[in-house]
Amino acid sequence: MIEALAEGGKKMGLAPDTALTLATQTVLGAAQLASESKLSTQELRKMVVTPGGTTAAGLAALEKLKTAEGLIAAVQAATKRGQEMAKENL
Repeated sequence: MIEALAEGGKKMGLAPDTALTLATQTVLGAAQLASESKLSTQELRKMVVTPGGTTAAGLAALEKLKTAEGLIAAVQAATKRGQEMAKENL
């Protein structure tokens, strides 16, 4: 996720080190907020997304590209492979 966000920043003209710092801080901040808040991730998203704003535009692009589905598939594939590896090591 961080690598992809940084690459997007570079494609939009940021220096590589700046893009990586912003990507890292974005993920860190979101994770920290989700970890420390008693609100659900859906409630937190509603708090930070302004209709027609930059976050809304970014989320729309993620939805269009079915990014959530890709992440879900990645977790499923990794879990399945882990289970296979565990059986191989018995």
